[in-house]
Amino acid sequence: MTIQKPGIALIAPGSYAPEPEAIPRGIARLEAQGILVHNYYKHEERHQRFGATDAERLAQLEAAAADPDVQVVMAIRGAYGMTRLLPHIDFERMAASGKIFVGYSDVTAFHMALYARTGAISYAGPMFTADVGAAEPNAFTLDDFWHCLAGPTHTISGHDAANPRLDVTGTVWGGNLAMIMSLMGTPYFPRIDGGILFLEDIAEHPFRVERMLLQLMHAGVLEKQRAVVLGDFSGYRLGANDNGYNFDEMLAYVRATLPVPVLTGLEFGHIARHVTIPFGAQGHLQCDGERWSLALSSYPTLRTA
Repeated sequence: MTIQKPGIALIAPGSYAPEPEAIPRGIARLEAQGILVHNYYKHEERHQRFGATDAERLAQLEAAAADPDVQVVMAIRGAYGMTRLLPHIDFERMAASGKIFVGYSDVTAFHMALYARTGAISYAGPMFTADVGAAEPNAFTLDDFWHCLAGPTHTISGHDAANPRLDVTGTVWGGNLAMIMSLMGTPYFPRIDGGILFLEDIAEHPFRVERMLLQLMHAGVLEKQRAVVLGDFSGYRLGANDNGYNFDEMLAYVRATLPVPVLTGLEFGHIARHVTIPFGAQGHLQCDGERWSLALSSYPTLRTA
């Protein structure tokens, strides 16, 4: 069976394209593959630090969800802006649209809210400007995305010599750590028992990562999870006051403190090479004490022909 070529809609729920030339470049790449692209983003409509006004960005999302020729809705980038839209989004309508919503970073807020309000699954996956429209796109990132879309299952893997042995199943959820914490105590934070929580962040100092993980623990979230899998945490700068307290020191502390196994080695985050993870899929996580694999199933895929 072959994958039906999807119609892909582009929206800017957060910031505008830092390199506007990435939009036509990415569209040309997709159209060369026979993929229909509906571009709802207009660079000239950018407003302050956002891709457009709140009302215009919400309208992009609604139009993409209503477009009968679209199967995949992809954010052009993250940065910040989705949180402002959450109270105005009709999540039941989003879920009923049957669209696969794709993005990471700031888009984590949408994944969290959609699942919390409806139980619908979306994709923590590539951004259009950084991945599809990049001057030199990462082949692994795009191949992994298309493979995930093809379904019906998808497996990702990683390794680290300090990983614990385990064999667990659960609901896979997560994304950008700071965005997850920003929704704590709101109606947009899903209550997931027996989950497999994946996390990443950019430019967050190790002590701030630790503080957010401890907050998840103190709030009772982590004790309900079966595992935490850490992706990329880069872009920070240590100072003299850290006195050698780096990410590895922080990781050793949280592994000894948190009430849940912590694995590392996930290729996910603000990096060129990263996997796609359906938020809300069922996962089977196995680790031999170093290498791990996460088999994903029960998530929406493209129609096949």
